[in-house]
Amino acid sequence: MNQLLLTACIVEMGAPRHTPAGLPGLDLRLEHESSVEEAGQARQVKAALKAVALGAVAERLGRQTIGSRWRFSGFLASPRHAKSVVFHIQDFQQDQFQGGS
Repeated sequence: MNQLLLTACIVEMGAPRHTPAGLPGLDLRLEHESSVEEAGQARQVKAALKAVALGAVAERLGRQTIGSRWRFSGFLASPRHAKSVVFHIQDFQQDQFQGGS
């Protein structure tokens, strides 16, 4: 199963666009910061990743502000001819836990 849940801040948002199929699209960069336990030790985790939203999700996300924090759900995929992954956002909701997640 390819499913990702991530609490992150929107740090960059591209200009709204349309796919060749005519769907609204939005490219973003998200940043995550939290504390997790790994091998019995607390660890500070930071991550930045590219993300994309399509359709109604792109339209809703495009109305949010840079720096706002959300809980995103979706999946990871590699663009054609690329070695990196992109987070495809399928839904998002307001983060209920502001103290790191």
